[in-house]
Amino acid sequence: MAKKKLQQTASDKSFSEALIYLDEHPMFSRMFYSTYIHREHGYNVSNQSYAFVTQNGHIYCHPTKNLSKEEWIYVLAHCMLHLGLEHFKKMEHPAFWNIACDVSIARFLYDMKIGRAPNGMTPPTDHFSKDEHALYKHFVAHGNVEPQYIGWGTSGQNEQDLFLEDEGYFGYKNWGFLLAEGIADAVSRAVDVASGVATSFSGKNTEKSAAEQAKSWFISSFPLLGSLASTFTIVYDLRICQSLDISIAAIDVKNQEIFINPAANLSMQELRFVMAHELLHAGLCHHERRQGRDSYYWNVACDYVINGWLVDMNIGEMPEIGALYDPELKGLSAETIYDTIVANLRVYRKLYTFRGREGKDLIDDGTVDFWKMRDGLTLEEFYKNCLAQGLEYHIGQGRGFLPAGLIEEIQALSMPPIRWDVELAKWFDQYFQPIEKRRTFSRLSRRQASTPHIPRPSYSIPEDELESRTFAVVLDTSGSMDKKLLAKALGTIASYSTAREVVAVRVIFCDAAAYDVGYMRVEDIASSVKIKGRGGTILQPAIDLIQKAEDFPKDGPILIITDGGTDRLRISNPHAFVLPKGRRLPFIAKGEVFYID
Repeated sequence: MAKKKLQQTASDKSFSEALIYLDEHPMFSRMFYSTYIHREHGYNVSNQSYAFVTQNGHIYCHPTKNLSKEEWIYVLAHCMLHLGLEHFKKMEHPAFWNIACDVSIARFLYDMKIGRAPNGMTPPTDHFSKDEHALYKHFVAHGNVEPQYIGWGTSGQNEQDLFLEDEGYFGYKNWGFLLAEGIADAVSRAVDVASGVATSFSGKNTEKSAAEQAKSWFISSFPLLGSLASTFTIVYDLRICQSLDISIAAIDVKNQEIFINPAANLSMQELRFVMAHELLHAGLCHHERRQGRDSYYWNVACDYVINGWLVDMNIGEMPEIGALYDPELKGLSAETIYDTIVANLRVYRKLYTFRGREGKDLIDDGTVDFWKMRDGLTLEEFYKNCLAQGLEYHIGQGRGFLPAGLIEEIQALSMPPIRWDVELAKWFDQYFQPIEKRRTFSRLSRRQASTPHIPRPSYSIPEDELESRTFAVVLDTSGSMDKKLLAKALGTIASYSTAREVVAVRVIFCDAAAYDVGYMRVEDIASSVKIKGRGGTILQPAIDLIQKAEDFPKDGPILIITDGGTDRLRISNPHAFVLPKGRRLPFIAKGEVFYID
């Protein structure tokens, strides 16, 4: 009796250890809490069976089977996977379907190296490529099951371990969703183990910081930002944050680091809000989009947009110490908010970002050439791809509300940008419509020579229409202008003018003073222009000169080529600006702005 009692105690211990393992395993822990595991007498479990499972999540185990911990893990995981893989279906041949499902699960557990098949169960000796549906069709077509497929279930060779109850469908769970969540948790934990954040794949991780737990939540539960979160290192160090004057958080997009100050004492919900905020800075490429704007005010404008979206999405909680949020700015882009800010600098001068008062949580100078390469892509392209893929997964899985403005912005970033010269061509099309050619007998057609007895008129363009087709080019020739930039801009302007039958262009050079070159033939603009000046930049005299000129149309368009280093301009004629990429006008332009890359 003593020996039998000792044996029963050892079996109970193995069973309890298996339960603890499944409780702590990220793939099974969610299903474990939703299932009901029974190992008492009176549950009609046959002697040849280890366990069977019902669609309600009840797993009935044999009370006296003496299995090791690894064997009980295998048996219980097998039953849980029947639930997670949604095998409870009414099929015409339930026995064939049960066997097909057992083969599929056995192969899965073998590949994942989870537990060990008990001696009474046939271990998988080959990797069958067919899934349960294909195997079921195979069995039905042949009318029998080949011997190599028998014995992989937990109820022996002659009984089913899938017990589909006809009634009493109580406590139903979305088992497929729970398994999917578990697999995502397992992937996240594998990443943590590989990076040294977690000490083991299963088991509770007591060394993981609160910031790392927030990061893991994005990887496992929020597809939109999961890919981005996995690429950033969390710096949760008080001394480093103090040395960088970081009150709450900041992000270094170039070096792929997110700084969280432990002294801010953020709750888990607040950490999620702050981390999502910083990740969106990277994903939406706010560094690249600054385009010469003031870095602090641009940061403030982006913060208003991001925080508005996070509040709408209900991601975490806004920190109690505050964040930049204004419901009246809802629906506006960062560019539009920036223009509002610079028009009223006194109101927005000393605001608190997550970096601190008048701080920028976007670390780096924001220059265009800072993007390093990753996997053959620039970081800008890589971040855009992460966010675009995250959006696709998020919507596909129905993982929660996303603001329309955020979706539109992500989709816009995913589209290839329109080249500046293409945009400039559209600007030309607005002012120079194709001329309707007229037939005239004053000039005979070239075909006249082949048939002199048949008079043919040629096409001609009215001279008055040609004379009215002109525009002005104001060239900033100050010392800060790049010669290559001027050459590229002038060459493009000349080619488009020729294509639209513009014969002459009014050209004015301007630095500290205006130099009126007069009208020039289009073909001479790109090849023989000699730039004068190279002093400071004062463009208003050139604008006044062309607007007051009697030989220039009152509504003639003006194209201004500058590097942005100029004062506010007063222009009544239609106009547009051409600037090098990364530069910015110090005022809100009424005309269009084209950036040369």
